[in-house]
Amino acid sequence: MIAVDTSSLIAFLGGDDGEDIEALEQALEFEQAALPPVVVTEVLSVPRLDSRVGALVRSLPSLEVGAGFWERAAATRRKLLGRRLRARLADTLIAQACIDSGSPLITRDSDFRHFEQYAGLRLV
Repeated sequence: MIAVDTSSLIAFLGGDDGEDIEALEQALEFEQAALPPVVVTEVLSVPRLDSRVGALVRSLPSLEVGAGFWERAAATRRKLLGRRLRARLADTLIAQACIDSGSPLITRDSDFRHFEQYAGLRLV
């Protein structure tokens, strides 16, 4: 599976171009796209959510969160914060879901580079 971040999903739905969009289109074509649970929450919580967007999000599989997830996420965030790097909670949870599942992440959010460098996240 290849995980998709909110930033790339929203850009895709908005008709934007980019390397992340090409990767997302390919992942969708080959039925490899999956969403970290936080991405599902972020997208489905939009107040005036387009029904087509909701249908797409609901049609994609979600990455599973296993036992010890929250503690591992806390350790990952602590590691980055200890280096005085940006580690927003939602980003940490997205990154940890990807790390745990071994899924690379499609994103256009540069904040994930810290998770790649220091926590083992793979970016597409």
